[in-house]
Amino acid sequence: MNLYRFDSELWLPRAREEVFEFFADARNLEKLTPAFLRFEVITPSPIRMQPGARIGYRLRVHGLPLRWESEITAWEPPHRLVDEQRRGPYRSWRHEHRFEEHDGGTLCVDEVDYSVPGGGLVHRLFVRRDVEAMFRFRRQKLIELFGDSQSGKF
Repeated sequence: MNLYRFDSELWLPRAREEVFEFFADARNLEKLTPAFLRFEVITPSPIRMQPGARIGYRLRVHGLPLRWESEITAWEPPHRLVDEQRRGPYRSWRHEHRFEEHDGGTLCVDEVDYSVPGGGLVHRLFVRRDVEAMFRFRRQKLIELFGDSQSGKF
């Protein structure tokens, strides 16, 4: 099984606690996901974020309806959280979110380790592009929500 890695960093001109609080609400993932995925959190509210919490989603990948369930495996406010796929389109998916105080704001660090059905060919043709598109959208949305055009730092 091939394991792939996607890394991303984004500096936001806001306090770490404020940024983490946004990520602590699982429903905000809908705001950070491109519309083409038709992503919806289906777990009833309120969702108590803690190790062991499971969150269900419905989405479409290349037109195919899918369900995804993730588990919060690490919860360390306001420093980090980790979600891992328990059911979904990937063979495996582990996403570590870290929030570091940096230069008067917050450095958001994402490390995603994942594997896919179909291996390297499917990854090269479809999955890598999809993951990159999701994180490009997420980056832009976070800048819209938390960016400060006066700071010049995005």
